Amino acid sequence: MNRSIVAVAALVIGALALSACGSSTPSATSTSTTSSTVATTTTTQGGTRNLVLSAGVRKSLLAAGAASHRLPVSDYTGLAAGTAYYALDPATDLYYAAAAIDASPNSLQAQIGDQDDGGYLLFTRPVGSPTWTVYNDGLGAAQDSTCPITIPASVLAAWNWKAHSCYPPTA
Repeated sequence: MNRSIVAVAALVIGALALSACGSSTPSATSTSTTSSTVATTTTTQGGTRNLVLSAGVRKSLLAAGAASHRLPVSDYTGLAAGTAYYALDPATDLYYAAAAIDASPNSLQAQIGDQDDGGYLLFTRPVGSPTWTVYNDGLGAAQDSTCPITIPASVLAAWNWKAHSCYPPTA
């Protein structure tokens, strides 16, 4: 049997076992993706660079987001327009990204997941690694919500987000 088939089967069985456990605490999911090149758009005083999302990065974020919901990429149509952000913070040696993923009209499970679990996700990836860690920020800008990670002030500044925020400006 092909090693990749065995690995995928083990991953699916493990994901199903974990999904049966359930949890009300924020969780992080790591997903392997491919790397690609990006163009720089702005740099903050601390050296954090706001980056343009290439097609490859968009694809890797969508794959990581779908995997975090334990659904195939085909259950989503892409990143929601106007919700995607991407930056490199040299102080932490991490890429940061944020995006909402659009559920396919043909996937009731993805639509329910976006509604119940939230469709807004935060991502981190170490420089040189193809693996995104996904944090579900389903509550987003809801009053009294708590961000599942602390996004560095330099990244927030590069994205023009409010201090201590984990969701883009709403207006």
